[in-house]
Amino acid sequence: MIKSMTGYGKGNISENLRNYQVEIKSVNHRYLDISVKMPRVLSYLEEDVKKVISSKVKRGKIDVFITFENSSTEGKEIKINNEIAKMYINQLKQLAEEENILANIEVTEISKYPDVLSIQNTQDDEQIKKELIEATTIATDKLVQMRQVEGSKMAEDLLKRIEKTNQKIEKISGLSTGLIEEYVVKLENRIKEILKNQEIDESRLAQEVVIYADKCSIEEEVTRLKSHISQFKELINSDDAVGKKLDFIIQEMNRETNTIGSKANNLEITNGVIDIKTEIENIREQVQNIE
Repeated sequence: MIKSMTGYGKGNISENLRNYQVEIKSVNHRYLDISVKMPRVLSYLEEDVKKVISSKVKRGKIDVFITFENSSTEGKEIKINNEIAKMYINQLKQLAEEENILANIEVTEISKYPDVLSIQNTQDDEQIKKELIEATTIATDKLVQMRQVEGSKMAEDLLKRIEKTNQKIEKISGLSTGLIEEYVVKLENRIKEILKNQEIDESRLAQEVVIYADKCSIEEEVTRLKSHISQFKELINSDDAVGKKLDFIIQEMNRETNTIGSKANNLEITNGVIDIKTEIENIREQVQNIE
C-alpha cells in the first residue's frame, strides 16, 4: 500500500550506561533529503545513520535529532600529566621561597589545575556504532509504520475520489453520444425547413454529420482517461514509491479533461468537466504527500 511522506518515529536504547535517543520527522519533498543533528562525538557515524534511513525511506524531507549520554566508565581512563604537575609544583615552590612563605603543597590542589588530569576515551567505536544503528533502526521502523498508516487512509480516500471521477466520465461520454444523435435530427429538420419540398442530399447530410461527430467526439479522451484511472488504481495498491508516477498520471488526466472541455458544446457536459477538474485537483493535492 502507498505511504504518506509525513511521519514521526523515535528510538531509545540503553547499553552499559550509554543512552541513545533518535527522533525522525518527515514531511513531503520532491526527493529524499536527510538532515542529521547529532553530538560531535558521534559525527563520524552520520553517513551510517543516513544509510539506515535511506534503505527504508525513498522520498521526503527527513530531519533526524540524536542525543547521546555516556555515563559508562567503560573505555575511559584517567591520566595524570606528571610533567605539567611538576611544573606547577616547581613554580609554587619558587614563589614560596621568593616571598618567604610556607610552601604547603597538596596533591589534591595540584590535581585541580588545568591539564594536570585528563580523561582519555578508548571506547569501542564499533560497539557505539552498533548501538546507534539499533536506535536509528527502531526510529526508522516507527516512522515507516506511521507513514504506512497515513498512506492507508489516503489510499482509501483516493480510491473513492477516482471512482467518482470515473462515474462522471461515463456520464459525460453518454451525453456526448446523445448529442450526435440530436444534431442529426436538428440538421435534418433545418435542411427540410430551408429546402421545403426539395429533395435532401443524403450524402451531404452524412458528410456534415461526420464532420460534426469528429469535431465533438471525446471517445479518444475518454478511453485515455479510463486507462489512466486503471493505472492509478494499480499504483495505489503498490508497495513501491509511486508518488511521482501518480502525480504524472494526474497531470495527464487533467490534460485530457481540458481537451474534453474545449470540445464541449453542451452545458451539462461543461458542468461535468468542471466537476471532474475539481475532483482531480483534490486528488492532486493528496498525491503531493505520497512517497
